Amino acid sequence: MAFDKKLLEIIACPVCKGKLMYTQSNNEPGLVCRYDRLVYPINDGIPVLLEEKATAISLEELEALKKG
Repeated sequence: MAFDKKLLEIIACPVCKGKLMYTQSNNEPGLVCRYDRLVYPINDGIPVLLEEKATAISLEELEALKKG
């Protein structure tokens, strides 16, 4: 099941309530919070917006994701 990108208009980072950005790196989809530098996984098209399931990324990794 694919992730519906329309959800990005209504969901927010559970930590800071900021906007999320869709990303797919290493064939693993995720939602990135640019402010907290957290990547939330997407499992079977469903975003897992739990802080304990998020992966912290470095500033360099964030910049690479922004560039695509």
